[in-house]
Amino acid sequence: MKSIRMAAPALIAVGALALAGCTTSEPAGETADPGSLTVWIMGDSSENFDALVAPFEEQSGVDVETVAVPWDAIDQKFTTAVASGEGPDVLQIGVSKLRTFADSGALLELGADTVADYPNLAAGNFLDGVAGEATAIGGKVVSLPWVSDTRVLFTRTDILAEAGIDAPPATWEELRADAKTLAARGDGQYGYYIPQWDSALPVVMTWDQGGEIVDGDGMVDFDTPEFQQAVDLYTGLYADGSVPTNSDFDQTQGFVSGAAPMLVSGPYLAGAIADAAPELEGKWTVTTLPTAAAGTSLLAGSNLGVWGSTKNEEGALELLDFLSAPETQVSWFESDGQLPTVKAALSDPALAADPLVEVYSQQLADARLLPLVPNWDGETGKALLDALNSIVLTGADRDQTLDALFQATSGTSVN
Repeated sequence: MKSIRMAAPALIAVGALALAGCTTSEPAGETADPGSLTVWIMGDSSENFDALVAPFEEQSGVDVETVAVPWDAIDQKFTTAVASGEGPDVLQIGVSKLRTFADSGALLELGADTVADYPNLAAGNFLDGVAGEATAIGGKVVSLPWVSDTRVLFTRTDILAEAGIDAPPATWEELRADAKTLAARGDGQYGYYIPQWDSALPVVMTWDQGGEIVDGDGMVDFDTPEFQQAVDLYTGLYADGSVPTNSDFDQTQGFVSGAAPMLVSGPYLAGAIADAAPELEGKWTVTTLPTAAAGTSLLAGSNLGVWGSTKNEEGALELLDFLSAPETQVSWFESDGQLPTVKAALSDPALAADPLVEVYSQQLADARLLPLVPNWDGETGKALLDALNSIVLTGADRDQTLDALFQATSGTSVN
């Protein structure tokens, strides 16, 4: 392992428990060469992951080299690896990229026979919704759940109270009204934050208006009344002056400073807030999403895949088995704020007693995947964001811009 290890006694205990059922024995007198594994982890730091897998390395003898790949670099890095045939042994796959990665043919198929000897990888261990459609493409399982993610509403309850708002908004209509009230506090003060890079938010808003963005034939279709209502909400927040327009606005700092006291984000933000401003404890909360016709949120997260030409398939599957152990999943939540995908981990007392986790679990029960179209981030999702951002940031004609979006995305299939 190249990065500094941060192993703690608790993690060592996790390793002993998780590996008890996945290590293999060698005949007397023979010494196995367990080899090494290269793992691509998304993000800017691998330190937490290095700490997580330190017990696995110690117990198995496998050397794990973690490569942190920034999210905005993964597409190019993956494309280069496919072209060269030189990929990692194990890689993290954002669910929105699963179709693109699977279509490359570079991933090992992880069917029941392949994972039969790894008990933590049994499909029944995972939360409903994170397996099946979220792991398989064309009926072939090419990845396994690792961490789950859903979006919830974060609010600075202290700031809302000062503005005369006694509870987080329960509906999107209330959120827009409250955001306008909060933005009236003065220059540089807003009520809500819209990430200009987040293509999921307008889709969630459409679902919550009771609509779909995929028609009955499996084709992307934004040309619906419910999408228009979502656009009204999205653009209306900008028209009210309730959201910042600068693209480099930092959601954590904005929330901590109070400049943006309401926003929708994932559970990882809770850890960032607690780390950045422990003095705010008791002054903020999370709730399930506001509703309109529905209160559906995004089901996101990441899977783990195995490179098809790995020279250490057994080691790669043993690592996946370790990472799917309930104890490991709990440790990962505690160190990195990532929600488990394993049912036994989510119901572990360490998580079940956390009131924030209770909200996350409630929202996970009403959450959906983005359509698994090829290259959502680079094509369909990008076209959606380009259209909305041009309307709210540059004053582009709404009808013409949306017509162009409808034409650009028509014919895109989830099948």
